[in-house]
Amino acid sequence: MAVERMLPTPEAEDLIALTREIAAKELAPRAAGAERDAAFPREAFRVLGRAGLLGLPYPEDAGGGGQPYEVYLQVLEEIGAVWASVAVGVSVHTLSCFAPHSFGADALRGRLPDMLGGDLLGGYALSEAQAGSDAAALSTRAVRDGDVYRVTGTKMWITHGGEADFYVLFARTSDDGGRGISCFLVDGDQPGLTFGAPERKMGLTGSTTAQLHFDDAPVPADRRIGADGEGFPIALAALDSGRLGIAACAVGLAQGALDRAVAYAAEREQFGRPIIENQGLAFLLADMAAAVESARATYLDAARRKDRGLPFARQASIAKLVATDAAMRVTTDAVQVLGGYGYTRDFPVERYMREAKVMQIFEGTNQIQRMVIGRHLARAARG
Repeated sequence: MAVERMLPTPEAEDLIALTREIAAKELAPRAAGAERDAAFPREAFRVLGRAGLLGLPYPEDAGGGGQPYEVYLQVLEEIGAVWASVAVGVSVHTLSCFAPHSFGADALRGRLPDMLGGDLLGGYALSEAQAGSDAAALSTRAVRDGDVYRVTGTKMWITHGGEADFYVLFARTSDDGGRGISCFLVDGDQPGLTFGAPERKMGLTGSTTAQLHFDDAPVPADRRIGADGEGFPIALAALDSGRLGIAACAVGLAQGALDRAVAYAAEREQFGRPIIENQGLAFLLADMAAAVESARATYLDAARRKDRGLPFARQASIAKLVATDAAMRVTTDAVQVLGGYGYTRDFPVERYMREAKVMQIFEGTNQIQRMVIGRHLARAARG
């Protein structure tokens, strides 16, 4: 079921139409097989890159699409409705381009057209075994040695780990807590960088997640993004936008599950009539639709604040919390609507339910989002 969207320009309407066409013709036919086989969808990203959909929120003079975040997120949602692994990958790639674009020196910014045009795919190397929610507790270390930083340590839960062409890496350059973290742009074939086996996950099996191992890796000093010790605020600034990306992916996933549930309920007959005509089921579907549309409104509100240059960090956390909780609930209810069929792998809703779970975890768990929102409210109360 195509979502009726209120888009700001005719160009945005064309982008949504293009995305829907690519999603229907290029992504949907491949999704189930790739997820079954845990096959990384590199060609899907190339298709999206050639269509100009991998750099939408960045300026045209940097190789991007020059679109407001409001439009980019709705494109992301359309992708998420047919293939969540690819939608999450686009969100992570967009997140990975933030630091080079916003804080990189001219030489690093010169690589943006290849990044934003789809020739290169990015990864975001922040999390570690003991530094997930507590991002300031990083132990991966970068020690200056002449014209290079020698990097040693292990990153965990890295989307596109072993598949990306570049990584935005956060590593400790001093022991000064969060102020001792720096940011680097690292090539995927960096000497001294190796990768762990892909994680065996509950869902998003087409999206490769792996460890990054740095063993005295000599990263050129001119690959540092921003000043020494400025990595932590760069990471936090990127995550505010990244949370909106995950919110849009979650809404897309929930919309896809709702569409499947409604189609099934309209076709499935029991006691001589379609089951959608039974009030109990119709009310369940109505609650699912309300959850999806409420979550969509929440991320769009945050995106419009961002596009207008207003503070949006609290709204981004709210959107991530609301949208991912809604996705978990809606996909679970979609399985219920399909009954025994929903529990089998012959229908995609069981996969949607497995995929929804991780969205409550990455880009900051929903417990962390509640902490962030509470801190914003406390600061506002103090004036």
